[in-house]
Amino acid sequence: MWGQFSWYGAAMDSEPEAYKFGWIPFLDLRIELGSRPLIPRPETEWWTEQLIEKIGDRPLRVLDLCAGSGAIGLAILSKCKNAQVSLGELVPEHVEQIKENIAVNAINAGRARVEVSDLFTAFTGKTFDIIATNPPYIPDDRVLDESVSKWEPREALRAGPDGLDLIRRIAQEAPSYMKPGGQLWCEVDSERGEEAKELFTRADLHNDQYGRPRILVAYY
Repeated sequence: MWGQFSWYGAAMDSEPEAYKFGWIPFLDLRIELGSRPLIPRPETEWWTEQLIEKIGDRPLRVLDLCAGSGAIGLAILSKCKNAQVSLGELVPEHVEQIKENIAVNAINAGRARVEVSDLFTAFTGKTFDIIATNPPYIPDDRVLDESVSKWEPREALRAGPDGLDLIRRIAQEAPSYMKPGGQLWCEVDSERGEEAKELFTRADLHNDQYGRPRILVAYY
C-alpha cells in the first residue's frame, strides 16, 4: 500500500513525512495531523479494516478509546453506516483535531460523539457493543527510532516499565462499559502480547499482517 514512500521518517532531520505534509491516508480517509497526535500505522489500519468487516451494517455502539487523531473511529463511521461511534481522547487539542477530521472527510457528525476523556471518564453510564483502542504500550526504557522518540507524543507511546499501565486500567474498567456479548479490540506490543492477554478474563491474541501478535480481542 505504501510503496517505497515512508510517512514515518525523513532522511535528513528525522521528522516524519506525515507531520511535514500534515496528513496521512487511512482507509480512504485523509487524517489531518495538525495537532501532532500519534501517526496511525499500517498495523492499526489493517486490524481496523478487520473490525469494520465484523461490524458491517449492524447498528452497533462503538467507542474509540485513546483516539488520538480519530483514525479508527472515523474509519468505522465512514464504512459502517449504521454504527454510532464515540471517541475519547485525553488531549484537548487532539479532540479538536478529530472534529476537524470529521469535517474534512464529510463524515456524518450526527453519529459521532467526541469527548475529552481520561479513558472512560466522559462515558459514565454508557455501554458499548465494541470498544476499539490503540493505547500507549511501549515500555519506558525501550529505545525507539529518533523519528518516533523525537517527534511523536510521549503520552501516546510510553506506558510504564512494562508498557502495560494503560492496558491494565482498560482491563479493569472496561467491563462496566461493555454490553453483554460485546468485544474489546486492543492493539498491543508484539513483545508483551501474552502478558496483556492475561489481564483479561477471556481474550484471544491475533497476528497482524506481518505475522506478529498485535491484536487482542477480549470477550464480555
